[in-house]
Amino acid sequence: MDERVVSRRFLLRTSAHAGLAALFGAAACGKSEPKVLSRADTSALSSLDAQVRVALAYVDVSVEPGKACAQCQQFLPGPAGACGSCRVLKGPINPAGYCKSFAAKPPPG
Repeated sequence: MDERVVSRRFLLRTSAHAGLAALFGAAACGKSEPKVLSRADTSALSSLDAQVRVALAYVDVSVEPGKACAQCQQFLPGPAGACGSCRVLKGPINPAGYCKSFAAKPPPG
C-alpha cells in the first residue's frame, strides 16, 4: 500500500480551505433545511482536531455509494434535522457525510 507523507504546509493549507468552506457554507447544522446540512462552525476545534478532519478527508456529502456517516459504527446521531457527532472526529458531522474512517454498522439481527 502506498503511504503518502503529508507535509505540515499541506495540512495547514487544507485546514484553511476547510475553515473557509465551513465559514461560507450555505447552511449550518440545525437550521430549518435539514437536506442542506453543512459543517457548522468548526473554528472552536483545536488545530489538531481540524487537521484530523482534513487527514481523514471528511466531506459533508458522501461520494461513496452506500457509505454515509449515518451507516457508520462511529456516528452518534443528533436531534432530527441536525448534525450528529463521531467517536473519531470532533465537531459536527452530517449524517450524509463520509470520511476515511468509515466502518459499516453490522446488519441488525
